Amino acid sequence: MATKWWQNEVVYQVYPRSFQDSNHDGIGDIPGIISHLDYIKSLGVTMIWVSPIYQSPMVDMGYDISDYQAIDPQFGTLDDFKELLTEAKKRDIKIIMDLVVNHTSDQHEWFKEALADPESSYRDYYIFKKTSNGEAPNNWRSIFGGSTWEPVPGEPDTYYFHTFAKQQPYLNWENPALRRAIYDMINWWLEMGVAGFRVDAITHIKKDLDWLSIPADDVDGLASVVKKGRNRPGVGDLLTELKQETFDKYDAITVGEAYGLADKELPAFVGPDGYFSMVFDFSYMNIDVKNGDEWYRGRADWTPVDLRNAFFDAQETTANAQGSLANVLENHDQPRVLSKLVPDKQYQTPQAAKALGTMYYFLPGVPFIYQGQEIGMKNFERQSIDEFNDVSSINNYNTALQDGYSEADALEAVNHKSRDNARTPMQWDDSVYGGFSDIQPWLAMSNDRDGINVKAEQQDDQSVLKYYQELGALHHDSDWEPVIINGDFQPMRSLPDSVVGYQRRLGQQVLTVLVNLGTKAARVNLVQTGQTLQQAGDVQISGKRVKMSPYSAVVLGVMPEEG
Repeated sequence: MATKWWQNEVVYQVYPRSFQDSNHDGIGDIPGIISHLDYIKSLGVTMIWVSPIYQSPMVDMGYDISDYQAIDPQFGTLDDFKELLTEAKKRDIKIIMDLVVNHTSDQHEWFKEALADPESSYRDYYIFKKTSNGEAPNNWRSIFGGSTWEPVPGEPDTYYFHTFAKQQPYLNWENPALRRAIYDMINWWLEMGVAGFRVDAITHIKKDLDWLSIPADDVDGLASVVKKGRNRPGVGDLLTELKQETFDKYDAITVGEAYGLADKELPAFVGPDGYFSMVFDFSYMNIDVKNGDEWYRGRADWTPVDLRNAFFDAQETTANAQGSLANVLENHDQPRVLSKLVPDKQYQTPQAAKALGTMYYFLPGVPFIYQGQEIGMKNFERQSIDEFNDVSSINNYNTALQDGYSEADALEAVNHKSRDNARTPMQWDDSVYGGFSDIQPWLAMSNDRDGINVKAEQQDDQSVLKYYQELGALHHDSDWEPVIINGDFQPMRSLPDSVVGYQRRLGQQVLTVLVNLGTKAARVNLVQTGQTLQQAGDVQISGKRVKMSPYSAVVLGVMPEEG
């Protein structure tokens, strides 16, 4: 079975702003990343995804880029980045970057030129529309709230389009000159030695070009832009050209953030000749809320059965497409998984963090670890909306108030789901600023962090950190790597409702993963058990019977008998 070079990677996502401050300004930076490369490698990590470090006004924390080929000074210099590439390579670690090509910042030179001169060629790099009735071109609502149309200063009845914040004007992918500029930029980074990209919100690059209003879906008279501007017909032509002009030339790894895919579309995205190496499995990422964009609408009732079905369905449809998934529990846009998937706080323990890590780590595809996940970091609780930085959180809060929610209910929703939960500074030790910085950080520390830090966990053989290091070692173990990389996926759907279980099979080699996400003990009967390779919590095996304590996990392995 052919194995592509990236299929046995373990990826660690660094959110640079919150990882390590090296120059005493309260903001993490590239030298800070370099200083912890040995730590990252200790997790079995072979690749680092660096969230945006490009020049940016930071309205959306770097996802509003004002210069694609410059490093923002708060993170360091281009020479610092080149040193990161060099030092990572010494440790057999590859670097991938965030690729944000739906929109730029409104401070990008292209957009400044487009505003300054309506006849400029850069006007067609973006989406501008004129109206004759003094109203916006249509009733589409941006993902961050409000109209997708922003009036152009000094040009009556003229608007520019944005899917997210108004400071993120959307690029016009229908324009070949714009596409060529983007491709040249991508190839510039690949020439430098970047191994590939995580591709941001890529299913949004194609819009319905009729620009027609649609029935409103809320009291504001607007309708979500995703209905007319996400994964629309014709997006495949753009993605095919993107791949051919850039990624294919360098055998680059690409990880698509591709919300809104139907099962039938997976072969085109991640099949043998797909647009991307893999896409993120987001089937369960918003399982905790009723609406993934407008999460102030409340929490969803979900069960471990719902979660395992989401896992299993995504894996089976991807296998049918002959593709791969990027498997994640956390990222910079999601709250901490221990707080999200363990509703009862008394069970939000190191053991539960280990169990959750076990649950996803051996699924087919590539495991991604988000910084702090490996030490069991938790959500915070803020007392005021003024304590939040994230533009999406603030917009959700304000929209909730407009919809009649109380301030208390709106704040509770934001505390639960805010992207800032994952963006609090990394906890290296138990000092006041967690060893992240020696001055007040750009974002306040988490307020639930007793004993949750790298220094303490490095000294504890039973810590979440040590467990993640063991997961990494098992993933790369020469005996078990073949079944982890290439084994068939066999979901176990008839287990007790609280248990997520699956097997990986390659010939006679079998890996069995069992995780009890319930608050009561669970019993499982197996056809074969095998040796215990990894265990979290109290798991008792008697013959072919397995008894599991609440929030426990076990990985069992069977090797072919030697003839």
